[in-house]
Amino acid sequence: MTPSRPAPFGPVVVLVLALLAGGWFLQRGVAQEQNVYVQSRLFQEVLDHVAERFVDPVDRQQLYDFAIEGLLQELGDPNTSLLNVEMYENFRIQTEGDYGGIGLEIVDRDEFVTVVGPIPGTPAARAGIRPGDRIVEVDGTSIRGWSTQAAVQILRGPAGEPVTVLIDRPMLDAPIEFTLERARIQLRSVPFATLLDGDVGYIPLGVFNESATREVRAAADSLRSAGARTLVLDLRGNPGGVLEQAIGVTDLFLPARLPVAETRGQAAEQNQRLRSSGADRYEGMPLVVLVDRGSASASEIVAGALQDHDRALVVGGTTFGKGSVQTLFSLSGGNVLKLTTARWYTPAGRSIERVEPTGEAVQERDAAEGLEEGDPPRPLPPEAQSVSLAVDGQFVFPPDTAGRPTVRSMGGRTLYAGGGIVPDRLVIADTLSAAEQRAVRALFMEGGRFNVGVFDFAVSYLRSRTDVPAGTAGPEFRISDAELSELYASLRERGFEVDSAEWQRAERFVRYQLESEIALQGWGELGQFMRRAPGDQPLQEALRWLRAADSPQALLEGPGSPDATPAAGAGPDR
Repeated sequence: MTPSRPAPFGPVVVLVLALLAGGWFLQRGVAQEQNVYVQSRLFQEVLDHVAERFVDPVDRQQLYDFAIEGLLQELGDPNTSLLNVEMYENFRIQTEGDYGGIGLEIVDRDEFVTVVGPIPGTPAARAGIRPGDRIVEVDGTSIRGWSTQAAVQILRGPAGEPVTVLIDRPMLDAPIEFTLERARIQLRSVPFATLLDGDVGYIPLGVFNESATREVRAAADSLRSAGARTLVLDLRGNPGGVLEQAIGVTDLFLPARLPVAETRGQAAEQNQRLRSSGADRYEGMPLVVLVDRGSASASEIVAGALQDHDRALVVGGTTFGKGSVQTLFSLSGGNVLKLTTARWYTPAGRSIERVEPTGEAVQERDAAEGLEEGDPPRPLPPEAQSVSLAVDGQFVFPPDTAGRPTVRSMGGRTLYAGGGIVPDRLVIADTLSAAEQRAVRALFMEGGRFNVGVFDFAVSYLRSRTDVPAGTAGPEFRISDAELSELYASLRERGFEVDSAEWQRAERFVRYQLESEIALQGWGELGQFMRRAPGDQPLQEALRWLRAADSPQALLEGPGSPDATPAAGAGPDR
């Protein structure tokens, strides 16, 4: 007799009753709190069954970690993360501005840890890592999909210890490897200040640390006393920093009680408008703010506010678009939740945040393209694919104004919205030809070998030539063709594999890099700046406009609407 099998009616009936009961309760309008309670019970039951009955042993604590990580990832926000005790300590040290690492400001973009910019004078900057580079691996570990904080943790380490990073760079077909020696990173705000053209005060603001406002104010006061009639505030490559300092720097140039920035979030306390608190300290002085793709966060708050209030002419390239607010919440066990709670808006209502596909949108796109976990990085977006290289080696992105909405400044000027700050004057740097760019790509593929070789040659050059003059326009020297050949020979001895034909095609780039490094090692950051200034297109554009301006209003009359922006290199239309 065939054994009878137990009928599954019991579980089925229970399931049906549960579904019917659930539907009945929903129809009756059960309170939201009760539904949340049911969901939390459901989650706990699922977790218990997995922990106790899954075919392979699973650590219960790990399951909770998976659940938390999955929850935060589904938000689709790259800036939200759970920080354990060690990660939070790293975050705190980074915020205070003195830590051991390689000196990169990074952000999550398109599921890759992307470089906003290297901090000047750090191992990353000396090695030649650039804004827009995507970090693929650290010490052989893939970090695709990692949060910024997780990447920071693996990049940090004791000063003197090496770390190897694999970089995916726009325009290159294969990743390149850099081995860097970690160093103690001390963030400086204003490394120097100087007069240009006799009466133009130039202030480079590298980062918004705790002393940024004080340093900018001291530099501007000193320059004005020395005869400055106008000012240039250079925020290029400035990745941001302390919010209060962004407000403080903006406050130096605006009358009291004007809106500087606005935050908008779900919670009522996240909706606030920050205002200036003092008089315009430099009233009547025309001001140009220089920005580029490496200008982010606090830099965008300053540039956006001064542009919206018609206080400054913004010159350069469109900024990065980091416009969200993160709040830290203390949790049990010493953990901290870093949660995006609001977005930044300029006084004219422009969102600073540049929206990129994240979370489910990225997964759906990758699935549609057949990309699976562990596959090589997907091709860069069209904008990144069309980047070109400037003679200084920085990436030049095409103007991204197509399809952007517009708003009016407080004075009625037309400004672009849609994420990031679009300058009044979009100025493209001096770019390399197609053949030169191909040759420079070959140099990039050598990773840090080229940069280390250039540094060593610069130091040797200065040791052997103690009579190099430094005039008012900076150090006066020029590298000869023979010396470039010496550099090439020394690189070949290190295993440099770029052939001589490519080396010759890259001559403009190589000469620029070597002369800049010599100026830096011999005369510091001011000497390097003065050496580069004559070929700095955005800076020269700023100087052209400032020469003709006798007031802030006169400075703004030339550009007109963004649609009428003259081509790079054009002077004021007067």
